[in-house]
Amino acid sequence: MDLMTGVAGIIMGLVLGVFGSGGSIITTPALIYLAHLPPKSAIATSLGVIAITAAIATFQQWRRHNVNFKITAIFSLFSVSGAYLGTRLGVQLTVVTQLVIFACAMYAAAWKMLQSVRVHKSVGAAAVEPVPEAAAPDLMRVCLIAVAVGVLAGLVGVGGGFLIVPSLVLFCTLPIRQAIGTSLAIVTLNSSSGFLGYVGHVPIDYMLVGVFSLLAVAGSIFGTRLAHRLAPEHLKRVFGAFLIVAASAILAKNLL
Repeated sequence: MDLMTGVAGIIMGLVLGVFGSGGSIITTPALIYLAHLPPKSAIATSLGVIAITAAIATFQQWRRHNVNFKITAIFSLFSVSGAYLGTRLGVQLTVVTQLVIFACAMYAAAWKMLQSVRVHKSVGAAAVEPVPEAAAPDLMRVCLIAVAVGVLAGLVGVGGGFLIVPSLVLFCTLPIRQAIGTSLAIVTLNSSSGFLGYVGHVPIDYMLVGVFSLLAVAGSIFGTRLAHRLAPEHLKRVFGAFLIVAASAILAKNLL
């Protein structure tokens, strides 16, 4: 693994720790274009790295009382099933199709990141204190969104956090910081399920999974601490712009 791939691992963990999402948006392109893995192997490897990194970040958030296990259980019950279904579909699709879907997911993530500043301001006052149990969620919407997020996670190797966080704020009435912590717990389960769905079907470099994960965990530890000291609005704007550029590059490379 070269220096740039290692740097990408640290950045991936940092982003995941700060936002509770976005790690796989960095990991999969880095594994394809920097580590030169075949796309399907990169997607599977990304899921393994995200599972390990998100699990460590979840533990850190739990220590700060930012993980709602009730919502985690409800959401994960449906999203994990969707993730496994997505991996079965992903194995059958062409590489170009998967990468185009991935680029579209990146555009969606950019939109959510750029729009989330308004959501953050609306709940910011409540986000600085430990949060009580969420109000009664709209369970039907939560379940449908959970299945959709899970399918996307397995299909293109994303944890789905960029969709989970706003869903938890809007439909489960969680304040933003608890939504981030709970998202990490859900991402851990989604990514683990998706990774297991690829095992035995595509080549996976387990040594690369381990090394990349170590670097990502280091980034996530710093990112989690940073998230509790700095307002993330400016970082979200920068990250949203990065996603738009990266998604456009992927589409240009595969469609032009």
